[in-house]
Amino acid sequence: MDFDRMPPDWPFRERARRVASRPHDWCVVDEGSGPALLLLHGAGGAGHSFRNLIPLLTPRYRVLVPDLPGQGFTRSGARSRYGIDAMAEDVAQLCLTLDTQPHAIIGHSAGAALALRLTEFLDPHAVVGINAALGTFDGAAGVMFPLLARVLAVTPFIPHVVAKLWGNPATVSKLLTATGSTLDAEGQAQYLALVRDPAHVDGTLGMMAQWKLEDLTTRLPAIRTPTLLIASAGDLAVPARISRDAARHMPTARYVEIPTHGHLVHEEAPEAVAALLLPFLAAPGTA
Repeated sequence: MDFDRMPPDWPFRERARRVASRPHDWCVVDEGSGPALLLLHGAGGAGHSFRNLIPLLTPRYRVLVPDLPGQGFTRSGARSRYGIDAMAEDVAQLCLTLDTQPHAIIGHSAGAALALRLTEFLDPHAVVGINAALGTFDGAAGVMFPLLARVLAVTPFIPHVVAKLWGNPATVSKLLTATGSTLDAEGQAQYLALVRDPAHVDGTLGMMAQWKLEDLTTRLPAIRTPTLLIASAGDLAVPARISRDAARHMPTARYVEIPTHGHLVHEEAPEAVAALLLPFLAAPGTA
């Protein structure tokens, strides 16, 4: 892990460590004790997105929070492994390297899709998805956005250009507002630091280019792991209906909707999210 790239005031910096687990050099926050929870962030974010939720979990659990390959402060060892299947394999290998079997996996957005894919590798007792990105763009956007990401991801200097053009407070504020969420100044500054990092931008574009969910969505009825899907009604990035519809196709899934807040609800209202997921983690098999 490159600590030179990590701001000195980065959340849980003192608990972050480098873990070499093929093919990546991972940045992993390891905090608390007890049954292990694996926390997976969404595309374009980093483990910092759980900064407000972690203190609500650690009184009962040990939390492991990796930055996904190429994003945040995890150095990618293979840019071809940003798709969901390869990433699931690499996260499972990370847990093997850490000699840890997660009791549960909590994922936000694309991290929730990854959590569900990991049920076939890690066999957790439970999965929690927060505003799970389990759908696709409608119409032409479903073709053009991934295509654009693929083009940008293989074009030299594009990550540096994006970081320079988008790496300003006004643009980052607009991007966050477009999710339906309102973050404080500190939270916005953390996303600004990520957007200004060409390596992070490159990892995000690579993930967007390689991310395909069709196989996962067709397998949802076969997932028997108790699953809680939490959605927020104000999410402008991934509508609540995505989680609601997914829950209908999963035999052991429960759906809960938070009536306010946006896509980054776990950053805006961690107490509300914890109030839903902690009882579920304590007894995931109950109705």
